[in-house]
Amino acid sequence: GFHMLWTDCLTRLRQELSGNVFTMWIRPLVAEELNDTLRLYAPNPYWTRYIQEHHLELITILVEQLSEGRVRKVEILVDSRPGAILSASEQPATTTAALESAPAPVVRPKKEKEEGNSKNSRKRQLNPLFSFSLFVEGRSNQMAAETCRKVLTQLGASQHNPLFLYGPTGLGKTHLMQAVGNALLQAKPNARVMYMTAESFVQDFVSSLQQGKVEEFKKNCRSLDLLLVDDIHLLAGKEASLVEFFYTFNALLDESKQIILTSDRYPKELTELDPRLVSRFSWGLSVGVEPPDIETRIEILLKKAESNDVELPRNCALFIAQQVVANVRELEGALNKVVAISRFKGTAIDLDVVRESLKDVLAIRARTISTENIQRVVSEYFRIPLKELVGPKRTRIYARPRQLAMGLARELTGDSFPEIGMAFGGRDHSTVMHACEKVLSLRDEDPIFNEDYKNLQRLLQS
Repeated sequence: GFHMLWTDCLTRLRQELSGNVFTMWIRPLVAEELNDTLRLYAPNPYWTRYIQEHHLELITILVEQLSEGRVRKVEILVDSRPGAILSASEQPATTTAALESAPAPVVRPKKEKEEGNSKNSRKRQLNPLFSFSLFVEGRSNQMAAETCRKVLTQLGASQHNPLFLYGPTGLGKTHLMQAVGNALLQAKPNARVMYMTAESFVQDFVSSLQQGKVEEFKKNCRSLDLLLVDDIHLLAGKEASLVEFFYTFNALLDESKQIILTSDRYPKELTELDPRLVSRFSWGLSVGVEPPDIETRIEILLKKAESNDVELPRNCALFIAQQVVANVRELEGALNKVVAISRFKGTAIDLDVVRESLKDVLAIRARTISTENIQRVVSEYFRIPLKELVGPKRTRIYARPRQLAMGLARELTGDSFPEIGMAFGGRDHSTVMHACEKVLSLRDEDPIFNEDYKNLQRLLQS
């Protein structure tokens, strides 16, 4: 039961940490157990450092509790290929480099005084792996990639400033945005480029307030040639920082400095942000990035394997691509696992190795989604009693979630309208048909309803 151990641990961590931190930092870790030690593999050194500084203690306590003392140590390791920053104490690990969501730090041309502070100068860099040449293009992201290349040749041109890349997490938005920064610095080494997550913008702003350095902060931000801000939706609710962001943003746009933003939603759906900000986001160009189709998923796996000197037969790539659908990051995670297991066994990668590595994914697939399952998840999500969800009451607080559950059942189970009607307290098939139509129109009209629908879809399919 080691895998159960990490799964249980994840459940507890999800309760302990904010959703954001959990999704960004904890969920992508890969775990394996060796005697009394749980090893966690992170994609890059920033990541291991972040976990060490913030979460390792908590994880260790949880693991010891949950394993009833069988596992006493937790180690966090990073990829061991040349170029990864490893201290002598860390063992080489077998995961591929920098997955997308690692919040790479800020970049500026080095000033002399930074030289002395090597920790600092090392932290001011874009992730060099996020280049155009390592980006796998397919139908789902072609438009975004082409736009980013075009932006590079016409920095700050009003028709694409700001450039707003949106789409679900793990599809390569950060990669593309940083590729523009990397390419610009290559062409003009003294260009001023800054990459930051929306969260780090807020943190930097707050700490400049505390240190009385707001003017310096503003000047720094406003003297840039290219500003890259990741996950802009996370600015919601940060009033003071939002005002500062708005001014910085406008100052840069007014001087035709290029800005690239990413978000998990289309600008108009960012209802919790200041409307002025949202309307300015929409001035430039917004481009969506969709989940990759199967051909692109295969291509991503083969390219990733090749860049890590791993022999991945095409039939294995196909098998992984069929099982892992959601996003690029999960694809890379699955490949890391396959590579780790084949190295551990000292055998070449074949379908058996792949099946063994993905057995958890396959087990989850086998527990196919049932209407009962959907009802349970929906009632928990909306915190309403299960019996009301399938019961006769027509009040809106039950009717909406009920329609949503019927729509999900229709989409995810393959049951017929009459079968779904039976499962919902013996309702008529026409009621279910009406519910499904209603769900479609609500998803179009109501961004919050649509968000709920997508969240539930993900919960049920994850």
